[in-house]
Amino acid sequence: MNKKELILILSEGEGQYIEFKENFESKNFSKEIVAFANASGGKIVLGVDDNGEVRGVRVTNKLKSQIQDLANNCDPPIKLILEELEKVLVVEIFEGKDKPYSCSSGFYLRVGSNSQKLKRDEILDFIFSEGKKSFDEIFTGFRDYSKNLVEKYLKRIGVKEKIDDEVLFNLGVSDEKGNLNNAGILFFTERPKKYLINAFVTCARYKGTDKVDVIDRKDFEDDLISQVENSMEFVKRNTKLSYKIEELEREEIPEYPTEAVREALLNSIMHRDYFSLGGNVQVDIYDDRLTITNVGGLMKPLTLENFGKIAVRRNPLIADLFHRIHFIERMGTGIKRIRNSCKEHGGVEYLFETNGYFISEFRLIKDGIKDGIKDGIKDGINLSDIQFKILKGLEENSFITTGELSKKININLRNTEKNIYKLKELGLLERVGSRKKGYWKIKSTLNSQRRLLGK
Repeated sequence: MNKKELILILSEGEGQYIEFKENFESKNFSKEIVAFANASGGKIVLGVDDNGEVRGVRVTNKLKSQIQDLANNCDPPIKLILEELEKVLVVEIFEGKDKPYSCSSGFYLRVGSNSQKLKRDEILDFIFSEGKKSFDEIFTGFRDYSKNLVEKYLKRIGVKEKIDDEVLFNLGVSDEKGNLNNAGILFFTERPKKYLINAFVTCARYKGTDKVDVIDRKDFEDDLISQVENSMEFVKRNTKLSYKIEELEREEIPEYPTEAVREALLNSIMHRDYFSLGGNVQVDIYDDRLTITNVGGLMKPLTLENFGKIAVRRNPLIADLFHRIHFIERMGTGIKRIRNSCKEHGGVEYLFETNGYFISEFRLIKDGIKDGIKDGIKDGINLSDIQFKILKGLEENSFITTGELSKKININLRNTEKNIYKLKELGLLERVGSRKKGYWKIKSTLNSQRRLLGK
């Protein structure tokens, strides 16, 4: 390893193949050695803190011997190389050929930027599945990468480097000869479908609730990052956008929670079974729901009970490359974030189905606002249908006059005025400004009403 390679590693930060350690602790160190050996290998950089800042370490023969002894005492022994450079010690661990490996504290596996301890059943599943190498790590023999895509990716992670085979090797997407693995093809080739026939996303918008009348359809066949971004633009273009005006500020409210849909789309791309040639990722938009489908069910040791609580990656390198550019956050928390985002949005419920495939479904809640208010009777708020129509009408246009509102909701003017007065008394409605130039303010938004009423 030379100085240039070290600078690149420090710039990229921790991930599937890199771990920083500021100080040497034998117990934690042996855990990391085992985790890398059980995965695809990696490097421990000793003398560097979690932020990638070089703190330095005193490299002595005793320290080297201690690290070598830890590797030799693993079961079975693990092969590694020690290199001293720029006041740091780089420990390179090779992928083991006799998995699983263990240390005195147990069995560990590298997952993203973490080393996870395996339980009994997970160890058995690991042994069973080790005969199959993950799709994204398989080398292809192709060297067809786009320098522009590599440059854009490095810019996202804050690295300025000359684009060459060495950079791709350090990213973990090529071998020493520059041959790309499948992750390299998916991220850095302009048309991955040229090599991987089903590596694309199809988005479609239908009229109604069935796959009959197609309003809009598009196949996105570019690199994975572009597939995510273009698919989200399609969703934005083919779903509704409403507005909430509060205190003279307009807030855009998407029909579906954007972050939740994006997270589900990323999950489908990261966790799809690329070995299966049966189908690509599919995004379908109907009048009442949005679904995202990918081939590949839950991987062992995932079950419906622990799904969303532990992190298991079908394609760890793809996940790591997305993680480095902050497309995904902490490993294993995606489903929780999706559910929280839908709950905060208030108008969508999230469901999923898995049986050799995985379907994320975002279903619009019919009359969700009305049901939420009616559920609040126990809390002393009981709105009539007329009052609800008034709130809905004012939510859509807070500058509407009382006369215009009565015509809009098909209620006579006197009855409309009477119920507006009641809504004011309930503390749900306020007139801001003059009669001619003012506007109506719903004092708590309908979503916050839901929270207030325990919905």
